[in-house]
Amino acid sequence: MPVVALRQAQGHAAEVLRVALRLGLTSFGGPIAHLGYFERVYVRERGWLSAEQYAALVALCQILPGPTSSQVGFLIGLHRAGWRGALLAWVGFTLPSAVLLYAGARLAMQAQGPLAGATLHGLKLVAVAVVAQAVWSMARRLCTDLSTAVIAAGAAALLLGASGSAVQLAALTAGFAAGLLWCRPASVPRLPTESTAQQRAAWLAFAAYTVLLLGLPLLAWRYPHSGLALAQVFYRAGALVFGGGHVVLPLLRAALVPTGWLSDDAFLAGYGLAQAVPGPLFTVAAYLGPSALPSAPASAALIALVAIFVPGLLLAVAGSSLWMALAQRTRLRAGITGINAAVVGILAAALWQTSPSQPERCCCSRANVCRRSWWCHCASPPASCARCADTPGRGA
Repeated sequence: MPVVALRQAQGHAAEVLRVALRLGLTSFGGPIAHLGYFERVYVRERGWLSAEQYAALVALCQILPGPTSSQVGFLIGLHRAGWRGALLAWVGFTLPSAVLLYAGARLAMQAQGPLAGATLHGLKLVAVAVVAQAVWSMARRLCTDLSTAVIAAGAAALLLGASGSAVQLAALTAGFAAGLLWCRPASVPRLPTESTAQQRAAWLAFAAYTVLLLGLPLLAWRYPHSGLALAQVFYRAGALVFGGGHVVLPLLRAALVPTGWLSDDAFLAGYGLAQAVPGPLFTVAAYLGPSALPSAPASAALIALVAIFVPGLLLAVAGSSLWMALAQRTRLRAGITGINAAVVGILAAALWQTSPSQPERCCCSRANVCRRSWWCHCASPPASCARCADTPGRGA
């Protein structure tokens, strides 16, 4: 299809919403496929920006934490129709899958019996297959030499030896440091000027990102197992995820399952269902939120959904202003290469830890959990463990 002539940067926010909603209804296949749909619609069909401008937006969002395709769409909306366009671009692309996943969560709360169990089993197998495909694809693209392969292997070994969000952050930090020493710099193309937030807005966005990252854990400590605590879990995951939606799996699983927010079965079922709907994978939050806080499912879905997307969108605003400064720092770009390699290792460790042959730990008794089958949990759960004892289909 030929590239149409570039249109003026400013357009109507309603037009942005209409196009984004269409993409949200039809964009299957994960973040890499989403970027292909965006290029076809925004660059070739509508001519809202050039291929070079689009490549620069993609490059920026790929090195930032958060959902890459949603960040790209947000910045395209900013480029086309200002801040209203940016917000509506995110709403349009996110809403269809969020509604479908919320409906799936409500249905899963009430569905029981052999058919429901078989459906959940299939969704969990889909989740493992998707993670395996993501590991292979990202390894081929991001681990292209010995140094990046060593960084990925080291990150995987660290995650297999210990678990938790702090360990994952340590792996990313170590990957950045190793990249500074050993890796080749990543390329940094030029951004479209209309998509670059003004410096004041960029610093305000970064300040908001930092305040929420540091402040929400304090509120979660003061109000445990509340909406604020749930927001902290999803905000932290969205703030630390490098590599897109598939990498959010180990972060969310480490934050939600061992702490008793929800079971491993419920988590993997939600992740598997997220593969079957269009739109960004981060909308899995609309399923996990109600599952973690069933007393207020609608509020929990909204809290989790907003919390997981906000950090990435704030960083996209901040990063668009600081992008050209990054382009001048060669060693810093080499550190980004190391982070990308560490992401591959984190995802590989997540694949190993969620495979059916690996043992899990019971949240209350810390006894080994049988994993001869996906639906098998505690062989003889203690009566005090509501998660193990009261959930149908959990015995050996």
